[in-house]
Amino acid sequence: MLSQEKMKVLVVEDNADDIAIIKRAMRKSEMKCELYFARDGEEAIDFLWHNKSEYEDAPRPDLILLDLNLPKVDGLDVLAKIKEDDKLRRIPVIVLTISEHEQDMIRAYDSGAASYMNKPVDSKDFERLIQTVQDYWRIARIPTE
Repeated sequence: MLSQEKMKVLVVEDNADDIAIIKRAMRKSEMKCELYFARDGEEAIDFLWHNKSEYEDAPRPDLILLDLNLPKVDGLDVLAKIKEDDKLRRIPVIVLTISEHEQDMIRAYDSGAASYMNKPVDSKDFERLIQTVQDYWRIARIPTE
């Protein structure tokens, strides 16, 4: 990222405790982020494609943190839809999940995930994981289109 501009991060997560951990970790980071939240796969799709009037001014995220086990539309289906879209497919998507199923990991990478990470059970470990993700994307170069 390497600019002074705030990174726009879409967090697609339905677990309130995980959302609180992500918010806390992001606040502690050197990298300043604008966080946006979708609590299910359908809401993520509406946000990204501006399907509802409440999302018509939603920004294009620089990074997406995506849970797999989501209500309404599964995270893997959301990922596939993002990577099939010419305007969105370059957005890095990091899968954050409790799933340790090899097939989920294979499908995520085959669908274009930038990374597949298991959420630690311990909240401090999860917070450290989010801070590590931020540190990486703070120095990584991301296309703007």
